[in-house]
Amino acid sequence: MDWNIGPEEQVLWPASVLAGVVMCGAVYETTRQISYRCFKCYDGLSPMQKVEWNNRGFSTFHALVAAAVSFYVVMVSGLFSEDVNNGIIIDRKSWLSDSMFGVSIGYFLTDLAMILWYFPSLGGKEFLLHHGLSMYAICLALFSGKAHMYILMVLFTEATTPFVNLRWYLDVAGQKTHRLYLCNGLALFVGWLVKSIFALGFYSIMTVPPTIAAMNVFWFWKISKGMVKTLCKSKSKALTGNGKTD
Repeated sequence: MDWNIGPEEQVLWPASVLAGVVMCGAVYETTRQISYRCFKCYDGLSPMQKVEWNNRGFSTFHALVAAAVSFYVVMVSGLFSEDVNNGIIIDRKSWLSDSMFGVSIGYFLTDLAMILWYFPSLGGKEFLLHHGLSMYAICLALFSGKAHMYILMVLFTEATTPFVNLRWYLDVAGQKTHRLYLCNGLALFVGWLVKSIFALGFYSIMTVPPTIAAMNVFWFWKISKGMVKTLCKSKSKALTGNGKTD
């Protein structure tokens, strides 16, 4: 494989990775400060829960940035448009896709370091596998200069991460009976359903992504069980309430 490393990449890639690490640290601290001032439940959390609370802050921020940038590059910028005479799609790339990959590597490195430091409190072996495979695939795309569109499509699926994190926030805040918890669970279910169908249909032609696709199906199955359990509880409470009224 030919490595696509020019003078611009030698500066852009390390700077992007560093930017990703700095972003995580800045959002972690910002999340801590805002949560301390604005959320009463934050003081009642255990030290480990506070660490995870802040960690999920930069996880959510990265997911939103990655989804937004990926959508723009793939769908809006015209970089991968069939009308553009710029070589075959698999060979197309831009400084923005390179930068997003670097920032994502910085995020995965930071999150991986925290997972290992607090292991297994922030995540088990499946998270180590997920982060390792993700960085491997991104690095291959960076060094080869190929398949940027496909990796961006994978990064776009990070759009479901904020729903996962919001579910955890509401859980530890004691808001599982709030309507927002149910609505978020339904949105999470739909998001993962679309994500899993996409993963199975698209990743089957790749080498590394099928493993991630299988993990997506496993997590989707767990989310589905949680949603059914939540709906059953809501229905049971509604029936109990009606019985008392009668």
